[in-house]
Parts: sequence; structure tokens; C-alpha cells
Amino acid sequence: MTVLDQHNADPLHLMYCGHHGWLVQWLQRKLGNHGDADDLAQDTYMRLASGHTMPQPDEARPYLVQIAKRLMIDLYRRRKLEAAYLDALAAMPEQFAPSHEDTLIVLQTLNAIDQSLAALPEKVRETFFLSQFDGHTYSEIAAMLGIAVATVRKHMLTATRACFLAMHHAAH
Repeated sequence: MTVLDQHNADPLHLMYCGHHGWLVQWLQRKLGNHGDADDLAQDTYMRLASGHTMPQPDEARPYLVQIAKRLMIDLYRRRKLEAAYLDALAAMPEQFAPSHEDTLIVLQTLNAIDQSLAALPEKVRETFFLSQFDGHTYSEIAAMLGIAVATVRKHMLTATRACFLAMHHAAH
């Protein structure tokens, strides 16, 4: 078997060739922006490549859509967070507003935290968001997710540690 034959037999390559154009069009309809659609399609295939499972050919599109939807949620959440920060800055009296350099550092740190949280397992991330953004108690989260309060604590520790590491790395 030649190198070209091996490459053409690669399931990821076959999926990319067979569905990339369709995925970009689907994302563009959802996002209304070709640049974001291209970026999210690429991120979708990167997630697929770094994952442990490859869907069967007849399940490829639903599987790609599932990954892409999660990435869209992450994109919207990140943009909402950045917009909220920029709105808070705009509302500050000018003498207290941070410099452009400090603003950039904060936005980069927020992005690093967001990427760090995105890399966590879905249940850990969901637990963190329910606590920190929606204000639910650990008991409420446990009931909502069908897990023990001790598991909520463990997930929160994992997510908080990831945030602190991202902040530390962004600062250096």
C-alpha cells in the first residue's frame, strides 16, 4: 500500500473530504459569517482528530453537528463574556478605566480561561457554569445533573484549578 493509499483510507481524511464543505455551509447558515464558519469547521475537525472515537459513515453529519454546536456555544459564551467586560469598562469613569494594554491582558486572560474550561469534560464545565454563572448551589447542581454533591465539589475543584492555571500561564 502506498502512502497515498494509506492517506486516502484514513477515516478522518475521508470524513473531511466528504463533509467539510457541507459543514462549512451549515455553520455559515447558523452563524451568518463565513470566517467564523471556516474557523469552527476547522476546530470541529481538530476536536474529532483529538478524540478517541470516529463515527460510522452514516452517523458522520450528526456527529459533526454535535461537536460544532458545542463549539458555537463556546464562541457565543466567549463573545458574551468579552462584551460584558467591554461594557463594564465603558461604564467606568475615565480616570478609573484600565489602559488599553491592561484591557488586552484581561481579554487574553479571559480567553485563556475559556480555552482551559473548554478542554474540560462536559460535566465538569457544566457544573462550573451552573455554579458560577447561574448561581446554583452545589445541592441544586447535584439534583439537576443527577450526581452526588461530592462529585459537584470534585468538578468545581477541577474547574477552579484549570482557571487558576490558565490565569497563571496567561500572566507569564
